[in-house]
Amino acid sequence: MKLKNGNKMTEQTANVNSISRISEGTVVKGQIGTGNDIRVDGVVEGKITASGRVVVGESASIKGTIVCANLDLWGKVEGDLYVKEVLSVKGTAEIAGNVYVRKFQVEMGARFNGVCKMITEEDFDKMDETQA
Repeated sequence: MKLKNGNKMTEQTANVNSISRISEGTVVKGQIGTGNDIRVDGVVEGKITASGRVVVGESASIKGTIVCANLDLWGKVEGDLYVKEVLSVKGTAEIAGNVYVRKFQVEMGARFNGVCKMITEEDFDKMDETQA
């Protein structure tokens, strides 16, 4: 596709079928792994591992470890978070656990009880190997 000025337009939209979703009212017990993005609006009791972005919606509750590239958090997490790039904690979020992250953004109103350690990409890769 070209714009009026002749430059190419690049689209970086994700294919809707490549995003996994745990809907509100759904309960998952066990380990979840995906090479794509995942959105959780239900309950997960177990570890979530994603090569892409994890989105934890306002109605979501997670009891377990999350290992991912990026994390957007509106809901509740009880467990440790390992984020390779950016953790964005929204005002409605609650974290009870330790956070290992490169970049950390927190909105007013969010609750965080734990220890935060800023890491490098190399640190993440080493931690990811021990979490496997």
